[in-house]
Amino acid sequence: MNFGMKAFLLYRQREWVNTGRYYDYKSIVQDLGLNTLFTAAAKDMEQEDGRVKLVQEADTFILDTMKQVMMVPLATEEEICYRQDVLRDCFEDEALIGEVYELSAKTLQKWDKLGRRVSTTGGDRSSARNLVTEIHLLQLFVDSLGSLKEILGKHSLHSEGFAGLKKRLEEEFSADMERNLRQILDNVAFYANEKEHNDNISGRKVHKPRIVMGCGIGDGMKLDGFTLEELSTEMRWRMDPSGTIWRMQDYWSSLTTDSVSVQKDIALAQGADYMEQQVVQYVLSCCTPFNLAFNSFFDQLHLQAAFYRGAVNLKHYMERFGLESCFPVVGVQDELSFRELQEFVMAVEQRVSPVGNTCDMKKKMLLIVTGANQGGKSTFLRSIGIAQIMMQCGLQVAAQEYRSGIYPSFFTHFTRREDSEMNSGRLDEELSRMSQIVDNLGRDSLVLLNESFASTTEKEGSVIAYDIIRALNEAGVKILTVTHLLSFAQRMYEESQKEESEVVFFCAERLEGGKRTFKMIQHAPELTSFGLDLYDEIIGKL
Repeated sequence: MNFGMKAFLLYRQREWVNTGRYYDYKSIVQDLGLNTLFTAAAKDMEQEDGRVKLVQEADTFILDTMKQVMMVPLATEEEICYRQDVLRDCFEDEALIGEVYELSAKTLQKWDKLGRRVSTTGGDRSSARNLVTEIHLLQLFVDSLGSLKEILGKHSLHSEGFAGLKKRLEEEFSADMERNLRQILDNVAFYANEKEHNDNISGRKVHKPRIVMGCGIGDGMKLDGFTLEELSTEMRWRMDPSGTIWRMQDYWSSLTTDSVSVQKDIALAQGADYMEQQVVQYVLSCCTPFNLAFNSFFDQLHLQAAFYRGAVNLKHYMERFGLESCFPVVGVQDELSFRELQEFVMAVEQRVSPVGNTCDMKKKMLLIVTGANQGGKSTFLRSIGIAQIMMQCGLQVAAQEYRSGIYPSFFTHFTRREDSEMNSGRLDEELSRMSQIVDNLGRDSLVLLNESFASTTEKEGSVIAYDIIRALNEAGVKILTVTHLLSFAQRMYEESQKEESEVVFFCAERLEGGKRTFKMIQHAPELTSFGLDLYDEIIGKL
């Protein structure tokens, strides 16, 4: 047996470890509003006739799992496709992942009641209590693995992840092994039953052991070379020691020369108890490799199933609010293209279907978005950031199509309101965060800037933005920025007209009369943010 049964539902050849998170994942969560998605993923929906009947309270384990797994990006196209294939199985048959998750959860709950947090499998077997616990744990593992085999056997499995899990389980928990383990449990059933139900109630069947030992005669006519010939549990009627039948059996036993009763001899009774304990301890020690092989399996299965259960719930939210969804495609680093991409967090928070946007950036490493205030620019940037995070952990995104490179080095730099936690002014705080980003940029970096450096004058902010963004762009960092720094945007646009440029410009669409469509269109930078539109709108309502 290969020690350590593996789930391998999140990765092809390794289990989950909470390492490799985005460097500044807390800022990513805050700037993109991802806590909303974590919570949504943790809530099951009950539907009736295609309509939501009830939304359950958040499952805290799924919530915590999504926070962890979504913040650890996948590094290759192969890893993303592997996870997407597992997710397709879950979408095609939601009962599959639901049953696996519930089974793993109940197994761990029962294990906790057996003392999982305070003891380890294969520990000290010197006490009767520990032996009884080990019997129950072995029973729990055997029953749970048997149930898991039934679940995987009755569902159609197309992904490598689920098919591989089923194959490994059949190999490492074969029918012969299950049969042998259940036979062992039947044989030692007397021990757990006797220690837990040590009463004197007569008139019912109880578990009693049948132990046959073999031995030889050594020096000095001493017994030597003990071997266990037979061990089994028999069901017998418990007799009242003061009853007539028990006294008759005891009398006839006393006349038999090859048998002896331990009922009246305390020392002999203690010796028999010790022999029972030693025999059970020896038999259970043979099962130690099995226990060790599955010792961490259910923890991994529970966490990995929780991620896919959360992914299914996110799919339900997309359907509830009329969002289209797709499995994103991994492209090259200088490519970003999508069709009808919607801001998922806004949809969940406001219970609407946000305006979708389309973009086709090829051989471009810098996107600059300008235009009217309240035109949807920040929403547009967040929708890309959210989709990128979801793509890089194997989830679907809220779009008809989405293609992008992989950026394990992913950063957000959104403007923040000044509050009591800031130790300096807003500009100093922005520059400090930008310095941390620059210091920790890695290979394949993507930075999202939302109205950065707007906390100073337009002239000074434009100079700062130009110097930083130009330097990062020349260093091969992909940058998506929303800005009101018009001098900066105009300077970048003028330079892009002089040579083959990696810069593309989008603008928030504004119709005549100042109406916002919340659509982003490819367009030269606007020289105004049309703040008077908002002024006129406010004055008109007074």
